[in-house]
Amino acid sequence: MGKPICRETTSNSNPTSSTSITETVNGSHQFKITGYSLSKGLGIGKYIASDTFMVGGYDWAIYFYPDGKSNEDNGTYVSLFIALASEGTDVRALFELTLLDQSGKERHKVHSHFGRALESGPYTLKYRGSMWGYKRFFKRTSLETSDYLKDDCLSVHCSVGVVKSQTEGPKIYSIAVPTSNIGQHFGKLLESGKGIDANFEVGEEIFSAHKLVLAARSPVFRAQLYGPMKDRNTECIKVEDMEAPVFKTDGFDYLKVSCPSVLTELLEYVARVGEHSVMICRHGNEAMLDGSDINGRRVKQRI
Repeated sequence: MGKPICRETTSNSNPTSSTSITETVNGSHQFKITGYSLSKGLGIGKYIASDTFMVGGYDWAIYFYPDGKSNEDNGTYVSLFIALASEGTDVRALFELTLLDQSGKERHKVHSHFGRALESGPYTLKYRGSMWGYKRFFKRTSLETSDYLKDDCLSVHCSVGVVKSQTEGPKIYSIAVPTSNIGQHFGKLLESGKGIDANFEVGEEIFSAHKLVLAARSPVFRAQLYGPMKDRNTECIKVEDMEAPVFKTDGFDYLKVSCPSVLTELLEYVARVGEHSVMICRHGNEAMLDGSDINGRRVKQRI
């Protein structure tokens, strides 16, 4: 017996890809502190807080300690912090705290994470109430004689950049296709009477139609109206052996709403009647195929 043949097969699948995007969602808030001299003596560890503001889906607030945050400094420094004011766990963010120079010289006192290399990355706030800032932000005696204090008022600007990460795959775009309402449009067009180029005589009533619509819905009518044997008298097509109420309840009104096959079948019946009832008149071995007699008069077609 021969040795079995082992075939190694490989299956190639399309490569896939995804991208991790890490960026900051930035926002800022300006906090004006009026009556600075009245805030002195508030007490070490006591603060004045700004209103909360939202950045990156979290609430934040600025905390100013006029007598300092730490007992060990004995009120020598003012302290300034930014705090997470809403629930959150391990919120990573970049911060910037700026005490504005109010003399117009723009010599602001700035402490910032933005625009510089970060040795340990963004700062992480573990829970609500976690803070980033400086216990010894400014020495009180120097602050009170500086251009940062004007009319007993301080102005603080804070910027926050919340770090957000997300992974994206290939983008797949989809377009919602609306439900077709072409039948309703045809119905409204028929009701308006615009472009009418065919009529059906049923009993004592006349029903109007569009040849293009009939041809699109029926190969029989396409041949009768546009083929080489087309009926030349489509301005009025007589429907035999059918009462007007039947022609109108079972098909005509329905066509105006949805252009269904019911009226198409009725009209195909009419076309077959016309196709098989051509009046052949002998005159010099000629057959008149348009349904007229030798004198050109229209002859009523019958089976």
